[in-house]
Amino acid sequence: MATPAQLEARIKLLDWGGLRGLWAAIKAGEPPDWEGGEALEYLVLRAFELDKHETASVRYPYQVSLFSEKVEEIDGAVHLHGLSCLVESKDWGKNVAIGPIAKMRSQLLRRPAGTVGVMFAKKDFTQPAVYLAHFTLPQAILLWSGAELEKALNEEKVCEFLRLKHRKCVEDGVPDYNIREGGS
Repeated sequence: MATPAQLEARIKLLDWGGLRGLWAAIKAGEPPDWEGGEALEYLVLRAFELDKHETASVRYPYQVSLFSEKVEEIDGAVHLHGLSCLVESKDWGKNVAIGPIAKMRSQLLRRPAGTVGVMFAKKDFTQPAVYLAHFTLPQAILLWSGAELEKALNEEKVCEFLRLKHRKCVEDGVPDYNIREGGS
């Protein structure tokens, strides 16, 4: 089993083409040398680092302790100018249900106001999960389907699409704005 530092070093060897190749392996359910969902977690964060349209500061998966007890495992954090996000990635063979959204809402309640949750799914989200995301506001949780992640990887602009999703959530109260349908 690789350490978090080894996984971070491995993903940092990949450029956009490497990320697209890893994404294809994740979709096929066969990411080589990655265990249970790690590939998607690290791929998403690396995409934010590679985006040339905007500088993002990234923190790779980490644990949070409170009074010497581990209380949270966070898949990552992304900071863009004026926007700080907790990131969660779900490499599931089915659509993501409400459980992870409820968990992320609890994590956001422990963070400063304005912290945004960003949840990536290999596939998509169940309808109840989408409904719940609408009712987590003001703790915004922006939902990204696998198809949207693929668009961001292909166009090499995940930061721009995150800002678009956030803008639509602020303006229209829509946490599941589909970047594939609306463009920028």
